[in-house]
Amino acid sequence: MMKRRTLLQTGLIGLGTSVGTLLSPALPAIAKTSSLLDPKLLAKAKAALATHDASIKHKDTIGIADYGQHSAKPRFHLVDMMNGRTTSLLVAHGKGSDKKHTGWLQEFSNVPGSEASSGGSYRTAAAYVGKHGRSRRLDGLEPSNDMAYQRAIVIHGAWYVDNKMVSKHGKIGRSQGCFAFSESDLDQILHRLGSGRLLYADNG
Repeated sequence: MMKRRTLLQTGLIGLGTSVGTLLSPALPAIAKTSSLLDPKLLAKAKAALATHDASIKHKDTIGIADYGQHSAKPRFHLVDMMNGRTTSLLVAHGKGSDKKHTGWLQEFSNVPGSEASSGGSYRTAAAYVGKHGRSRRLDGLEPSNDMAYQRAIVIHGAWYVDNKMVSKHGKIGRSQGCFAFSESDLDQILHRLGSGRLLYADNG
């Protein structure tokens, strides 16, 4: 029988049975990278966590999308709030936020049909399998993103988000407003940002 310490290390404790069946049982190792996260943005995310304290059940890990950075950069940061370790990954922004596909987010929008990214604080919700495969729903907690559920703004994997795209095109592809990640990073994102955690998006 696996010891409790082992379960904690693999991130399996606290996941619901229904969620666990959607996710791969084998978790990738957490990358030990030097932090690329702007301290000012981290401070904003911590302030958001305090503001939405009653809505965020689990505070062990938060996700921060730094949309002030180019899409070729690993600009999504998983922050372990216990030890400060940060893992930085590629993430796409919406087509409506970068209509000329420059790789830079130009604007946020919360309007249905805009295909744009929305800034602000989100609460991670249920995992499910949809048109993009394994995904996780998000609840927008602020006026800037409170249409997230209705707009189907979620976490999912995408073929157009990986280092090969960066090498070939100097940028990754765009989503329809969702937080789209490399398929190779999806297990880590879905497990570490399980239901009831904060995801914070800003552009500086």
